[in-house]
Order: sequence, then structure tokens, then C-alpha cells
Amino acid sequence: MVNLEDLYRILRTGHVQAQGIVDTVPVPLLVLDGALCVQSANRAFFRTFKVRRDDTIGKRIYDLGDGQWDIPELRRLLTDVIPKSAAVIDYKVEHDFPGIGRRTMLVTARTINQEDDGTIMLLSLVDATERTRREAEFEVLFGELRHRMKNLLGLVRALANQTKAEGVSGEAYRDAFLGRLTAVVDANDQGFVGGGDGDLAALVAHALEPFTVSPNAVKIDNGPPVKLDSKRLMSLGLALHELSTNALKYGALSKAGGQIHVHWEVEEAEPRLLRLTWTETGGPRVTPPVSTGFGTQLIQFAIAYDQGGKVEPTYAPTGLKVRMILPLTRVSQAD
Repeated sequence: MVNLEDLYRILRTGHVQAQGIVDTVPVPLLVLDGALCVQSANRAFFRTFKVRRDDTIGKRIYDLGDGQWDIPELRRLLTDVIPKSAAVIDYKVEHDFPGIGRRTMLVTARTINQEDDGTIMLLSLVDATERTRREAEFEVLFGELRHRMKNLLGLVRALANQTKAEGVSGEAYRDAFLGRLTAVVDANDQGFVGGGDGDLAALVAHALEPFTVSPNAVKIDNGPPVKLDSKRLMSLGLALHELSTNALKYGALSKAGGQIHVHWEVEEAEPRLLRLTWTETGGPRVTPPVSTGFGTQLIQFAIAYDQGGKVEPTYAPTGLKVRMILPLTRVSQAD
């Protein structure tokens, strides 16, 4: 099978232009004379663009297919660029072609000066539509990954600064920091599994699983399906980790028979809001704190300051109740 480079060399050495040689080229190919009339075309050209030989050979390229090749980009290439250069490689042309739809074509053109026949031009057209689409998708995914990593590193820095270091041992600081970092990483993983967004139900279940000290310790009433972007996933995952850790140390999970109950709902009126409620029962008697603890400050940081939401704690004697309110985008709720 002859490729473009082989065909170019054959024609430069003065071999007779044979249709058999042209047909062996696997990509659509036209051979044009100095007036840009088609002298020859290969089978790949007829097959790709769904045109007949009789409607192609001898016609000026701009007249092919009722003018489907009269493309401003291609006209500029052939009339302005080619005369100034012996070859143009992979010039991108986008056009809606009759019968095959919108395509991105990479046009390669070479001019050959022959003593007897004057100047001819080899014009190859490679369909790069799928490749261009994949490259565009890659750029979007790479941009999303870069954005997510920037957010993640910013949050890690904030965690390191916010985790209390005064008056605690290095081991205690390490355990606290790594616990919070793990919660953030796990929430971020949920986003990767979801292709950029994460499922709220999966996040809640995953965040509470390590703290299920007995079969009835955690009760989750799933509300409507909700997709969260990476920043909301990480913030909410961090808040759930802080609440769970506090419940295990001091709250409902510190006492046999205690229970955590989580449920949520979505308020559809603009602005759309996610209302997630955390309720503890069966634990030690609760009294309102004299001062705001670090865990509470961290939850406020994650939900209110970072996401523009609200955190509303209620210190009922029967158990802590926390309502977290997060603004949602229109695409956040799953179909």
C-alpha cells in the first residue's frame, strides 16, 4: 500500500500518473492540476464523501458536490498559502459536508512541478473529527483535574493551619490532621468515581461507615438524589467526619444504645438549597458549650465560610442536632 510520501516521490520522478497507484493511498486523496481541476481521486475519497467518479473527475474543486468544497478556509489555503509554499501539512478545516455532517478535516497539500504537465497538486484529507473531539474532552478533563487539585491543596493547607497545635502532643496533632485529611481525600475520591461530581448518599454512607459501632448506631434516611461538585463534596465530607469523631468521643456513639440519624431534603425555590440534618439520641446528656470548640469552628469553616452555607447547631439535652444548609447549582440534583 502506497502512502502519501511514496506517492509524492513517484510523481516527482516523472512516473506516469496511474489510477492504480492513487487508489492504494488509504486516506481521501485528490490530484489537481494548476487550475485546481480534479485530475484523479482515489476510492477513499469517493467512499468518505459519498460522491461519484463522474461527478468529480474534470471538475474544479470548488464545484464538487454542488459547491460543498467551496469552503473559505480551503479556498484561502489553495489560493494564498500554497503558492507561497511547496507544502502545507495538516491544515485544519471544519465544515458541514452534505451526507456526512460536520467534520474536522486535516488537509495536506503538496505541489509538484512537472516539465511536461506543468504543476499538479496532491491534496489529502484526513478525517480528524473523533480525534479532535477526544482532544477537546481531554483538555476539559485536565482542566477539571487541575482545578480539583488546586482546591484540594488549598484545603489541605487550611486544615494544617486550622488543626490545633497548641498544648497537644505531636501524635495527637498527627492523628487529628490525618483523620481530617482522610475524610477530604475520601470525599474527593467520590467525585472521581462520579466523573467530576459525587453522589450525596454515597458520601454520607462512606463517611459514617467507620463509626458504625453497632448495627443500629447509624440511621440514614436518604432524601432526593443529589450530585455535589468536588468542593462541596470535600467540605461536607470534612464536616461529617468532625461530627462523627465528636459523637464517638463525647456524643451518642460514646454510649451503648446511642444513635446518629442523618437525613436531607432539597428546597427547590431559588436559590436551591440542600438541608442536611444530623441528630444524635441516646447519648450522654448535652449542655450548651461555654465556648465554641475547634470542631465546631472547622465545620463552620467548611460549610459556611468556604461554601456560603449555614450551620445551625441545637444543643438539646437529649442530644446534639446540627442542620447544615448548602446552596446548590441547578445541575446538582440528579435526574
